[in-house]
Amino acid sequence: MSTVRAALRMTEVSGPEALWLLEGSRLGRLVYVRREQAVVRPGRHVWHVGRLVVRTPVPAAAVSASAAYHVDEVDRDTGTGWSVTADGPAEVVADPDEAAHYRRVLCGWTHGPHDTIVRLRPRTVTGFRFARVRG
Repeated sequence: MSTVRAALRMTEVSGPEALWLLEGSRLGRLVYVRREQAVVRPGRHVWHVGRLVVRTPVPAAAVSASAAYHVDEVDRDTGTGWSVTADGPAEVVADPDEAAHYRRVLCGWTHGPHDTIVRLRPRTVTGFRFARVRG
């Protein structure tokens, strides 16, 4: 009796498809460097006018001038799904009215005094799909 094994394959997706996957999700991770250490924090996001706006529990002063945002949806049992990363210049949204708007739109986490709205201007948006293939 023979069994057919299904292997996992990772396939790069186009920029527009990666952006479409990113726009369709709401939970990810902000990644930035602070004092030569990589910092990863959860975030809720929305795509708005070519910018990724992220609400995350970090001190505003800690956000570096460049950051990445990573989103994925992977089924833990099958290993199938997708992963997208956007990176580019980042800035804290300083305008109180704009920040208040995004706090209403994006639910966040309570983490002491830290509740920061970050605007990321992606230079690149890359992604991969993970699928099972027979063979």
